[in-house]
Amino acid sequence: RRRGLAILVGGVVAMATLAAFGWLGGLRINLTPSEPIGLWRIEAVGRPLALGDLVFVCPPPGPITAFGLERGYFRRGSCPGGAAPLIKTVVALADVRIVIGDTVVVDDVAVPHSRPSARDGAGRPLSAWSGGVVPGGSIFLHSPFAGSYDSRYFGSVPEAGLLGLARPVLTFDP
Repeated sequence: RRRGLAILVGGVVAMATLAAFGWLGGLRINLTPSEPIGLWRIEAVGRPLALGDLVFVCPPPGPITAFGLERGYFRRGSCPGGAAPLIKTVVALADVRIVIGDTVVVDDVAVPHSRPSARDGAGRPLSAWSGGVVPGGSIFLHSPFAGSYDSRYFGSVPEAGLLGLARPVLTFDP
């Protein structure tokens, strides 16, 4: 009986140690359908951000994060405001005009798979962001997943929340 308990405790300690080292090493598990499910790594950005970069970013604390957590769009995590980091694609940088209608339009170019939804997956009303110019020091984020809660709904986010590039380690599309 003691031996079984010792094996169980040892296994738990080993798993916790691996998880801690993975966390410190920039590994994260994505369980949301916005990007492939699985193990991801946060990689430092050693250059200016570019359009199309897939990034880990913390949603800004305040109304955006509170609403996302309340509705279950964000998972709880280590970002300021209590949300987990998001994996999204950068579709616009500072000083770019965003128009939101039937799709998101960035400097007169429609973003594929960007039609805003009037209702979320639970049937609750959802409002699109009003559009405008991305302010300096901010980025506009998108995920091609139709149910993604991204900048289509909350606008641009401060670049200060950027954690790094998102690199898949072991992922799969469900």
